[in-house]
Amino acid sequence: MLSALLGTVLLLALGWNVARLFASPSDKLVQAVAFCLLCAALSFPVGTRGGAAFVDALIGEGAAKLLQNLLLLGSVFFLKCFFIHSVSDRGAGRARVRAELIPLGITVLVITAAMAATPQVERAHTYAAANMRVAGVAVFYLTAGLYLMYALAIALRWTVRYARMSGRPLVTGLWLIAGALTAMVSAAGVREVLTLVRWLGADVPGAAILGAKLLLDVAIPLFVIGVLYPASATRWVSLRLWWHHRRVYRRLAPLWTALNEVFPEDALHRGHPSWRDALSVRGVHRRYYRRVIECRDGLVRISPHLALLEAAEHPSTGELATESAARHLRAALAAYAAGEPAPSQAVPIALPNGDSLEDDVRQLALLADAL
Repeated sequence: MLSALLGTVLLLALGWNVARLFASPSDKLVQAVAFCLLCAALSFPVGTRGGAAFVDALIGEGAAKLLQNLLLLGSVFFLKCFFIHSVSDRGAGRARVRAELIPLGITVLVITAAMAATPQVERAHTYAAANMRVAGVAVFYLTAGLYLMYALAIALRWTVRYARMSGRPLVTGLWLIAGALTAMVSAAGVREVLTLVRWLGADVPGAAILGAKLLLDVAIPLFVIGVLYPASATRWVSLRLWWHHRRVYRRLAPLWTALNEVFPEDALHRGHPSWRDALSVRGVHRRYYRRVIECRDGLVRISPHLALLEAAEHPSTGELATESAARHLRAALAAYAAGEPAPSQAVPIALPNGDSLEDDVRQLALLADAL
């Protein structure tokens, strides 16, 4: 169940980053993340029992294990490329990436040769059941593990550095990634020691092998969560803002409708929005801001008539309160439509207590409620 969930999350993350890659094909950071996730996503089915059996039957015994490890090496290589491009200019970044291809290439050649040198009967194994006294098997795990430790340690160092200078929500995701990378480096280090001990002919406790495996089982989902967390947190904030604007937009409807019937020329957008605009996040925000502006413009125009009606009941030269404006608004609009005279000077109506737009919107919404 956990594996299926992790695979689904990887595919979703991959799809989102591929879309970003098409939008910014020359962005090296986006390229690195997309290729990192692509390698991780491709390694996932190869590591399953069915996927491994299919690849081995198609290519040969041990091909699935080799392919899975090559994809994992590619994944951590592109993770390292992300940090290289983050701290380097374009030219220096390319040079450092080319230099990093050397240890990757050596590792790929060594583990491929080790798998080829391993007797066929010893290739189909898990790490726990592998016969480490066979030189090809031990060299395969030692070499791949050494490169993983090297690449993950570099990524961990840069992750911690960025986490110390970042703000929310990015810092939370970076510390989750740092925790995951720490666990991965620790697990890889433990496995290196265990592999060497087993190669020398000594036995190791099964609990030690299981512990390293559990550490990786926790680290991989934690890493994916850390990668997705900043974007998810940002999307959550955007969704809350979208919902708030949509709710206030509908809440202002009574006030806007009453004003728009008398002042249709104040409408900032007179056409009918498309269904895409109606459902899009930006469409909701645009309609929200238009409605707020149109309501405030309409109140400014009708305020002299409101002041006359209020003065007939309670002589005052100051601001009209929300309750008073709501009580007289329909009569004032009818008076304006009938052409009744009124002073030309506008009167403050339902002014906010603060200077922010939200303070103004809050007063308009209260006026709409009262109306």
